[in-house]
Amino acid sequence: MNEIQYIGEHLWPGRLGQWAIYLAFSSGLFAALSYFFATNRRALPEAATWHRMGRWGFAVHGLSVFAVMGLLFYILVNHYYEYHYVWSHVSDELPFRYIFSAFWEGQEGSFLLWMFWHVVLGAVLLWRARRWEAPVLAVLSLVQVFLLTMILGVYLGGDFRIGSSPFVLLRDVMDIPLFNNAEYLSLIQGNGLNPLLQNYWMTIHPPTLFLGFASTVVPYAYAVAALWLNEPKSWLRPVLPWALFSGAVLGTGILMGGAWAYEALSFGGYWAWDPVENSSLVPWLLLVAGIHANLIARNTGYSIKSTLWFYLLGFVFINYSTFLTRSGVLGDTSVHAFTEMGLESQLLLYLFAFLLLPVGLMVWRNKAIPSPKKEESIVSREFWMFIGALVLLFSAGMITASTSLPVYNKIVQLFNPAYEGLTITEPVEHYNKYQLWIAVFIGLLSGTTQFLRYRDQTPSARLRMAARHWGIGLAGAALLTFLVSLWIQIGALPYYVLLFSGCFAIVTNLDYLLSQLRGNLKLSGSVLAHTGFGLMIVGVLASGLNKQHISTNPFAQRGLLDEEMLERNVLLFKGIPMFMSGYRVTYERDTMVGNERTFQVRFEKMSPEGKVVESFTLHPTALYDNKITKVAAFNPDTKHYLDKDIFTHIATLPA
Repeated sequence: MNEIQYIGEHLWPGRLGQWAIYLAFSSGLFAALSYFFATNRRALPEAATWHRMGRWGFAVHGLSVFAVMGLLFYILVNHYYEYHYVWSHVSDELPFRYIFSAFWEGQEGSFLLWMFWHVVLGAVLLWRARRWEAPVLAVLSLVQVFLLTMILGVYLGGDFRIGSSPFVLLRDVMDIPLFNNAEYLSLIQGNGLNPLLQNYWMTIHPPTLFLGFASTVVPYAYAVAALWLNEPKSWLRPVLPWALFSGAVLGTGILMGGAWAYEALSFGGYWAWDPVENSSLVPWLLLVAGIHANLIARNTGYSIKSTLWFYLLGFVFINYSTFLTRSGVLGDTSVHAFTEMGLESQLLLYLFAFLLLPVGLMVWRNKAIPSPKKEESIVSREFWMFIGALVLLFSAGMITASTSLPVYNKIVQLFNPAYEGLTITEPVEHYNKYQLWIAVFIGLLSGTTQFLRYRDQTPSARLRMAARHWGIGLAGAALLTFLVSLWIQIGALPYYVLLFSGCFAIVTNLDYLLSQLRGNLKLSGSVLAHTGFGLMIVGVLASGLNKQHISTNPFAQRGLLDEEMLERNVLLFKGIPMFMSGYRVTYERDTMVGNERTFQVRFEKMSPEGKVVESFTLHPTALYDNKITKVAAFNPDTKHYLDKDIFTHIATLPA
């Protein structure tokens, strides 16, 4: 039987893209080996040759990754539905601005985004790393090789494959009668982007978060290089700016995710302790702990081993979160997780490879890592900073243990299929119960340690000065707590304690900025960070405890709504005003553009005399699936004030 000659297919970008993947893999491996030999033979004449070969290898690798991304964008923009990735993620109706979201919606595209940032970071390291370039780039190149196996798309007999290529053809994935037709392309349409992802946040949030993920490899690589070269001290200064950058970007990505959930999704808040949210928070906590240990080690010589472990674990837990979100193990417990793609074995190999590597090095170099014989003074800054780092480690461990319950359940079910598994039915209450007190401790500690010194030889004089400022902090925090409690309905005692700790962090750090630093902003990085933490605590309490539902009118709505809906919802009819909690609300009209239905709802705030004192319009939306058969999501709209937000979304629509 002759092979069918399909009409309209564009095969050249896929073939070129697949060869670019092979080139990226081989050149990344070449760079890793070259830098490895350059490091191991650094005292020999041929080291310079290996070093140049490593640079050329990484340059070719970077260009190949860019080529893969460019070709994938090309077939997405041109809607070449003969490719499975394009058919799965775009459609003719998809606005061009969401092509980027479609690019990283799938696993293959998100892996490419991750590798893109590694290439960018590697280019900066080529320019700035100097003598650390070879060992650090060797580690980074090896990470790239492992990531490229995830999209390699090579079959090794039967159904066993290495990776999933973004350039695989639709007819190679599906075995259906449609492909007996040479003109099948005229008969198919793309599935389109998930409606939940058709949002501007999905254009800016994933790149930021993935830059944060990718950047954790640099402190990890420096730590590996320090152990490899047996230089446990000299790496502490060059790694610190990278750790600060990584912590800042990853933290920004997490905050952007929270803002997206608050503004664009009907989650009712910005943080739900979802497993995927947790898996991004844990590496950030470890990075922050590592930064504090790094500062201790650089200034005193203490905590060098802790700094190594924190930076190593930060990247290891990025890999663990990758396994959780991409293996399918969280499919029943998280709305954020990717679907399973048969990459579990590769993800586990990736995880264990970069876990066992540093563990082996730490065992090998354990005795060579300096550890001062004299213990830190209990009134020194380094002692309490280290305690704070341990508390962050404890927090990360608790979050990881709870988040990993699906993994534990899967393992037990392998040996006992009847095992039903452990679940957390109320995640917010479960996590808050423990993390609240950790936040209290960190808030108090961040306001206390600023007035202590490293390696203080005369603690008594320093403590007298510090005690005065702690007294100012306690009094100021008590006053500020009282004033804020007039605005926030605190209620329970633990929330008062948490509010006080946040206010204490704010007052003491501002006091330190004015009294000790004389307002010098160049030296105030830690002060601003700790003040920000205190403000965040106050903001979390304000947004979480002050929440109330104004959309209620049981007298007018009883009989129209179910009893359980009466306290949180009102039924609106077009053009007919409805009163609720001091507002007159009117559903004026709605419009349909594509698969998005936008409602125009006018709010009029009424005075006790019945006069309109304020008027504004909100536009919540209902987003239908790509076939316009059912509502996929209700997206809210918000009226922002300095002291409150009015948040509205459609709860349900008639069939």
